[in-house]
Amino acid sequence: MDFKQRFETFLESDSLLEYFVLAALAVALSFLVHYIIFKILKLIDRKSDAELWDAILSKGFQSTRYFLLVIFLFIAKGVFVDAVGDRQTIISDILNISLIATFAWLLVSTVNIIRASMLSRYEIDVANNLHARKVHTQFKLLGNILKFVIVIIAIGLALMTFDGIRQFGVSLLASAGIAGIILGFAAQRLIATVLAGLQLAISQPIRLDDVLIVEGEWGKVEEMTLTYVVIAIWDKRRLVVPCTYFIEKPFQNWTRVSSDLLGTVFIYTDYRFPVDALREELKRVVAESSLWDEKVAIIQVTDSKEKTMELRVLVSAKDAPTAWDLRVEVREKLIAFIQREYPEMLPVSRIEMHGQSQPSSDIKKD
Repeated sequence: MDFKQRFETFLESDSLLEYFVLAALAVALSFLVHYIIFKILKLIDRKSDAELWDAILSKGFQSTRYFLLVIFLFIAKGVFVDAVGDRQTIISDILNISLIATFAWLLVSTVNIIRASMLSRYEIDVANNLHARKVHTQFKLLGNILKFVIVIIAIGLALMTFDGIRQFGVSLLASAGIAGIILGFAAQRLIATVLAGLQLAISQPIRLDDVLIVEGEWGKVEEMTLTYVVIAIWDKRRLVVPCTYFIEKPFQNWTRVSSDLLGTVFIYTDYRFPVDALREELKRVVAESSLWDEKVAIIQVTDSKEKTMELRVLVSAKDAPTAWDLRVEVREKLIAFIQREYPEMLPVSRIEMHGQSQPSSDIKKD
């Protein structure tokens, strides 16, 4: 007798009311036990500063309730086995599936509780958050992998409780060779993606809140999942990149070791420009700026072109967004200084006129 026939027989029985009574008693008792357990946990939470109890109360409430419900229904079925009689098979099928589902839910909640408890010790919204970002990345990716494995195992166990479905699956895989090949290739890509996500969690070439240059785009790592990484671009776009990208292709990580960066500003002037005067102005500008981290502020002549000389200004800041703002501020104030104090030293084009009694040169500004 298959599941459908057993279920129809169960509905047509004269003792259906008995099962509702037994189920109601089991539900009431399970809810009472659940209420007592979490009441005790709330009292413990009030007397303790540990984040573990907060995580249990917030993330384990619902899963624990329904897991206890299924457990008490199993107990009720065993206690009243005589009343259940030949209908025990249909009840067992339903309870087996419910037990697998609720237990998997409880395991997922446990992973979330452990992860939330551990991550609460590491604040990521601080200036020096390198170690915190490392821990957040590891726990979030490994947690996603564990939950994925739990769900897959639970689905497989639930399907194996039915003989008809298990036999259908075996015959389908045995007869459909082409479908098996397609599924094999699909599983291969999936496994490669999962392994890439696991490798990112262990080796950590990138972490949450890292500043990256990916596909020519500048942005921060906003989210890391088992299969993809979300990059928040500076103009509020989102770049979604598969985990395998960071294993197979090169990319820039501006915060791999530390978050502080050097910002570069290029200024082009006439050859006669006094560089030392601009160095003094740079010291004054960065000293008055709240964006500078007081580490690096130098000017160097890095190139001499046909008509101008190239001045490279290096300034340091605590992170990439601050370095960008500092570069903009320094560039603007140094250009204003040159315009105000040395306007004749801006890039010019020289034209020499021949045919006069004495050589002369006129200067024409670009």
